[in-house]
Amino acid sequence: MASLTVSVSEELKGELKELSWINWSDIAREEALKKLISENYMKTGKITDEEWVFCDKIDWHPVDELPLKEEFIKKLQKAKKEKSIKLKSVDDLFK
Repeated sequence: MASLTVSVSEELKGELKELSWINWSDIAREEALKKLISENYMKTGKITDEEWVFCDKIDWHPVDELPLKEEFIKKLQKAKKEKSIKLKSVDDLFK
């Protein structure tokens, strides 16, 4: 297996050492793989079986990284402006 060295400031290095129970190599590996899967998905619109296994394992999907569509943002803004009903309990929904 190949290795990769990442340069960080002395300050960040000190902060990372305080969190010694965290496996920073695993974090970096996972984030790099997420980036690769996301880029591949943006190009092809597909995910391999191996990538699906990884995505399921970490409960993540490349679409999580995509920006919201403008039409959806408009629907959210419209819903936010609509008058809401204030309820004291869930039971009030069924009255």
